[in-house]
Amino acid sequence: MPKIIAKKQDWINLGYKLFSEQGIKGIVVEKMAKKLKVNKSSFYWHFKTKKEFIQQLIEFWISNETEQIIRLTNNQSSSTQKFKTLIAETYKKKPFLDFNFYLKRYARKEKKTQLIIDKIDDQRIEYVENLLREMGYSTQDANIKSALLYKHLIGYHEMIRYKKQSIDYLREIKIEINQFIKY
Repeated sequence: MPKIIAKKQDWINLGYKLFSEQGIKGIVVEKMAKKLKVNKSSFYWHFKTKKEFIQQLIEFWISNETEQIIRLTNNQSSSTQKFKTLIAETYKKKPFLDFNFYLKRYARKEKKTQLIIDKIDDQRIEYVENLLREMGYSTQDANIKSALLYKHLIGYHEMIRYKKQSIDYLREIKIEINQFIKY
């Protein structure tokens, strides 16, 4: 007999995984409840609607993939070490990498979501821009290079999406990035 309720974080963890694998079509309350071995009423105990649930997944994504990385990076003592940590963390192939790609697809129909994505993209680029200025780049160069780095990151992840990442990925990335950002 299934449990009556699962923890909110259990739903979010499963939803994040399923959204990363299938996008919005992976978010089916009945199927998720079955995977969690709970009644589907457990979902509605924590979330009023599927849309609210998606919003919680987006907040989880922001926390894990932006705020946590910024905190980790800011713990480093020098601007160069901050940059190296940022590269190591953002270029590392993670299990739920496709969340971002499916979220962008979902945002085509959900304009509020597109505004959130735009805000996060801007926040990430601005963070790198400030870091590059700390490293000695001019405001104009830091602006251009931060945008290029972000586009490189997105392209890199798209290219390795279905491949195994090289164990020397940091060395390979550094060679490429050093073409426009010396660190």
